[in-house]
Amino acid sequence: MKAHDGMYIGGEWRAAVGTDLIAVVDPADEQVIAHVPAGTAEDVDAAVSAAREALPEWAATPPAERAAKIAALRDVLVARKDEIAETVTAELGAPLPFSQSVHAGVPILVAGSYAELAASYAFEEKVGNSTVYAEPVGVVGAITPWNYPLHQIVAKVAPALAAGCTVVLKPAEDTPLTAQLFAEAIHEAGIPAGVFNLVTGLGPVAGQALAEHGGVDLVSFTGSTAVGKQIGATAGAAVKRVALELGGKSANVILPSADLAKAVGVGIANVMGNSGQTCSAWTRMLVHTSQYDEAVALAAEAAAKYGDRIGPLVNAKQHARVRGYIEKGVAEGARLVAGGPDAPREQGYFVSPTVFADVTPEMTIAQEEIFGPVVSIIRYEDEDDALRIANGTVYGLAGAVWAGDDAEAVAFARRMDTGQVDINGGRFNPLAPFGGYKQSGVGRELGSHGLAEYLQTKSLQF
Repeated sequence: MKAHDGMYIGGEWRAAVGTDLIAVVDPADEQVIAHVPAGTAEDVDAAVSAAREALPEWAATPPAERAAKIAALRDVLVARKDEIAETVTAELGAPLPFSQSVHAGVPILVAGSYAELAASYAFEEKVGNSTVYAEPVGVVGAITPWNYPLHQIVAKVAPALAAGCTVVLKPAEDTPLTAQLFAEAIHEAGIPAGVFNLVTGLGPVAGQALAEHGGVDLVSFTGSTAVGKQIGATAGAAVKRVALELGGKSANVILPSADLAKAVGVGIANVMGNSGQTCSAWTRMLVHTSQYDEAVALAAEAAAKYGDRIGPLVNAKQHARVRGYIEKGVAEGARLVAGGPDAPREQGYFVSPTVFADVTPEMTIAQEEIFGPVVSIIRYEDEDDALRIANGTVYGLAGAVWAGDDAEAVAFARRMDTGQVDINGGRFNPLAPFGGYKQSGVGRELGSHGLAEYLQTKSLQF
């Protein structure tokens, strides 16, 4: 697609206030493929003003009509799915088949789910002698990351629109072309002017201006825990709602009764997908001491098969960061059984699929989010030890448990301080709430729980 040289505000593409630009780089070959405007606080203010102006009419639109508009948006995304996949591949570096199935396919599922929810959700209920209404919270400032550039946008914008909110989106600066394509889809779907607005820009400038803006009623942010804390503090000072989906350090717990080969294979695949740039990736593999050596061998073999099948990391900074964590793991005494810090190619931000054995729970690579194709295999002695290790980080976003039967896995999962747990390789469900415990965030995305984030409650007594 051709990059737009303006912002999508009030239903049209408008010139940016300033002249600064952001270079979009293809991480596979490190070449600049486009430039987009670097938005300012003035651009954000114009977008918020447009969203506030559009709010009363959109909030008053019957839910069935809002549902029809979201369904139309889904249909545009279906029609343009090949272009979406190619755009994501160009600016994120994901292999095209992965972009087609996940980066384009999942947002279509999510948009469809909210078209259905908008039409069926109980926005009004009787409670005794009261009528309780679920009303839109207002103008939403959505700040999204680069790792799943369209999914993260749809996971915020679709429920916000279903609730009757209007939106200003500030996407990640590494993947703005996907956001511009989404704005085109919004326009093509006939969603009214001002209901959705897009400002591209840098986080410390445009993102901060959006989070601080007095005309924004709720800030929905996905990204690092450090930035999430700043946004939470800013919003708290203004008594403003937040929804924060932050970091993760997920445990893949393999109980002795599990199918070890399947659990290890699926676990490695989970981390290698999207080059490890997934906040819910199961980067800590917990294996009973009796099966440890076999699991290490299986993991090394599985990781080696991904050598030429994963894409690059998103940018030079992330590339250096992940390689630094691998070097840190070696320095702290972990044993490399696959991959390592050396770049596998001369060009592009590639990192070899890496597996560490002999990792102890206190090591840096077992505690901090790496956001790359790196797996740490940790030994445990019994279930209580496994639970202590699984819960022994500041995060609690996602995880997995494998056992001989679902009941055994469920019993362990219920004890984990984790927002979402896959049981014996459970499949993605667009209706299931996603979000974390502890420092992995506040609030939930997807399904009816995700819709509720964008609603506020009013009761009338009779």
